[in-house]
Amino acid sequence: MLESFKIMRLRLTSILVFLAATAVPAFATNPALPSDGLEQRVDFWKKIYTQYGADDVVIHDRVYVNLIYDVATDATQSEKTASIKSALREIQANLDSPENLSRSATPVLQAIVAQGLPLSPGLMDDLLDNIHTQQGIKERFRDGVVRSGRYVDQFRQIMMNQGVPAELALLPLVESSFQNVRSKAGAVGVWQFTSGTGRSYLRITSKVDERLDPVRSSEAAARLLRDNYSALGAWPLAITAYNHGRGGMLAAQKEHGSDLPKIIDEYRGPVFGYASMNFYSEFLAAVEIYDNYPRYFGELALERSDSIPQNRPTMAATKAPAKVAPKAAAKYKVRSGDTLFEIAQRFGTSIASLMDKNNLNKPVIYAGQILLVK
Repeated sequence: MLESFKIMRLRLTSILVFLAATAVPAFATNPALPSDGLEQRVDFWKKIYTQYGADDVVIHDRVYVNLIYDVATDATQSEKTASIKSALREIQANLDSPENLSRSATPVLQAIVAQGLPLSPGLMDDLLDNIHTQQGIKERFRDGVVRSGRYVDQFRQIMMNQGVPAELALLPLVESSFQNVRSKAGAVGVWQFTSGTGRSYLRITSKVDERLDPVRSSEAAARLLRDNYSALGAWPLAITAYNHGRGGMLAAQKEHGSDLPKIIDEYRGPVFGYASMNFYSEFLAAVEIYDNYPRYFGELALERSDSIPQNRPTMAATKAPAKVAPKAAAKYKVRSGDTLFEIAQRFGTSIASLMDKNNLNKPVIYAGQILLVK
């Protein structure tokens, strides 16, 4: 009986070890991607990605990002922000007598002290100037993890082929949640290339936009990141340059060296703002959550990778075929996560042809849209 119990325990241990090794396609810790000095920023973005949803507006400090004052909704944001400003002014007026603080100001003081910030009139002035709001993206990040299954294995191999850390296959979690989307700034695709940067690495014309090809844009992103690293010599700077630009990071490096936390604290470039300061920390948070996503979101059914063509397809601008009679036209209803590139591949046509058939001025589609595909 005892022997049977030992055998069962050994088998159970073996099964658990196997499941732990195969449950999540984890990335090993990479010393080239340090987080020293950025722990509070990384912690903040982990909260934004996993605790706060689309209905949550986190009111916090723009510089000391993990100094969170309150969480509001769109309807209560203005009122709560005004209340926090009032509390900060009250604290400033009672630095020598905190016992006089009102019940509404005391939690704000406690939040400041919890961050280890030394109270002073100058600090209070800064805090009043740097109140910031950040919307939660828990749902979007979770959906991005699900979509990542379609791409990550191939993206990881592309990164490794270019001598780039494999973890950078997850950068689209920060950029696009693995969607072929167009940002307000005009960045396009899973890797969010602007037209200016994209033309240095991809073919972009009036008929062809390789930013919409996940494989080619991944190869381009790997080359861009490798070029950033060749110029800057440190991956935290090279990754930040993906957002801020190589020239901007070279200027910051010239003034303050290669330590990113020091650059964040001291560099005051004209366009080095909230997004650039946090881009690398967002990435580190994304990698850590991805490696442990069941802990945050439960078990997820990741999409399959067989939706990406394996033969590195070309996106040549082909002449649109002759129009067919309406009764012979084949239609397709766009599903969430679909892209023109993938639909073209599925039906053996091209993006240019789909755009022509459907009178699309831009290669942008939406769930529920009906497309002519034949």
